[in-house]
Amino acid sequence: QLDSSPRFVVLFNPLEQERLSVVSLLVNSPRVRVLSEEGQPLAVQISAHWRSATDMVPDVYQVSVPIRLPALGLGVLQLQLGLDGHRTLPSSVRVYLHGQQLSVSRHDAFPLHVIDSGSSDFALSNRYMQVWFSGLTGLPKSIRRVDEEQDQQMNMEFLIYGTRTSKDKSGAYLFLPDGEAKPYSPKDPPVLRVTEGPFYSEVVAYYEHVHQVVRLYNLPGVEGLSLDVSSLVDIRDYVNKELALRIHTDIDSQGTFFTDLNGFQVQPRRYLKKLPLQANFYPMPVMAYIQDAQKRLTLHTAQALGVSSLRDGQLEVILDRRLMQDDNRGLGQGLKDNKRTRNCFRLLLERRTVGSEVQEGRSTSYPSLLSHMTSMYLNTPVLALPVAKRQLPGSSLHSFHPLASALPCDFHLLNLPLDFWEDNLPSADTAFILHRKGFDCSLEAKNLGFNCTTSQGKVALGSLFHGLDVGFLQPTSLTLLYPLASPSNSTDIYLEPMEIATFRLRLG
Repeated sequence: QLDSSPRFVVLFNPLEQERLSVVSLLVNSPRVRVLSEEGQPLAVQISAHWRSATDMVPDVYQVSVPIRLPALGLGVLQLQLGLDGHRTLPSSVRVYLHGQQLSVSRHDAFPLHVIDSGSSDFALSNRYMQVWFSGLTGLPKSIRRVDEEQDQQMNMEFLIYGTRTSKDKSGAYLFLPDGEAKPYSPKDPPVLRVTEGPFYSEVVAYYEHVHQVVRLYNLPGVEGLSLDVSSLVDIRDYVNKELALRIHTDIDSQGTFFTDLNGFQVQPRRYLKKLPLQANFYPMPVMAYIQDAQKRLTLHTAQALGVSSLRDGQLEVILDRRLMQDDNRGLGQGLKDNKRTRNCFRLLLERRTVGSEVQEGRSTSYPSLLSHMTSMYLNTPVLALPVAKRQLPGSSLHSFHPLASALPCDFHLLNLPLDFWEDNLPSADTAFILHRKGFDCSLEAKNLGFNCTTSQGKVALGSLFHGLDVGFLQPTSLTLLYPLASPSNSTDIYLEPMEIATFRLRLG
């Protein structure tokens, strides 16, 4: 809520590396100025906030601003009423009604074009890629990188699985479909809303049971290199149905796809025709991908779902399930407590470097460094914390940089604030748990815009924290109960790929 006095928002970056991301906030006026901590005006994209496919929410607007945040640090934004014509940039909107007689609300601040009956394909692009969408379904059809001349097929479609009519039926623990999935057929074609702006563009497809949003960020670095996909699913009127999203590509995956094991490592899976359909589905806690000698397509997820690849070049994920009976596995009821559920994904298309080869027959596989970063961006978003209107007298807000230098790109800080106690008093010792990720170097990493580098597994903890010195360092077990070596004054450490290590630090 903006009025005559400025409002402040504190932004927290949970990542161990500096990041550049678009932060979106809801305000009550399209006439808004956003300033940095130093009072410098920032360029922003202003958009309408929609209640439905065609109805804007009155007096609520979305302001999106790209901001660079320090590793594990805080940034500050100041919002004021006012209009800076050079920096407040409105979004343009197109609405495809596909013959439906619907009225579309308008606002003078946003150019709006209504297309009553058109189904021509259209494209969105940023500095890295161009994505073509179907004018009828609103779903992606192909993608082309700016340094390539040929499009990569990437069709999406929704599918419906039924369940058996006799014997055991699908339930909370059992997936027993009545055969292959059937195409999802809504009563009416979807209403499409296409928003284009300087920092992001998106396509929203309003189906009867799912609202699909595909967003393309126009930013350098990690955010701009993947497609942001989210599905808001509501299947409460279904009976014994399961909704799935399938992605078709021309990648020659040769019956193999890859899923992660609790986000720690990736394991190859083989599609086996001799097994029933349900036996070829696997958990996807963080990511799944298919690849060939030239390309890899990775589906990153923010929630654990079931995934499979039933044909070469396909990835298929179950979005939601509604089943009316118990499957006699202990729950004692069906799956009938469905809610409107949002599933968030990132789709990343990568190309192999010239001369690299796919290692066949290996028991493990590795994401690329970009893939690891994309997953972290998806699963640890920027947290926006609005500040109360009334501030204490003399108080001021400043950015916070806890790290003197960011951790290398392949390191992840699992935990830090574990206090030790001595004589019922907190000590200066703390636990420091690090994970060094393994990554595949055979995928291209040009112009990624990373704000960090790798260091061959070496980290100097003594110079990591601002204003704090590391008195000593002691490797311990993961439970912190068993020392693995004597305390050392040396604060330089080395981790092997895939290694998790725990240290006891004394900070002062």
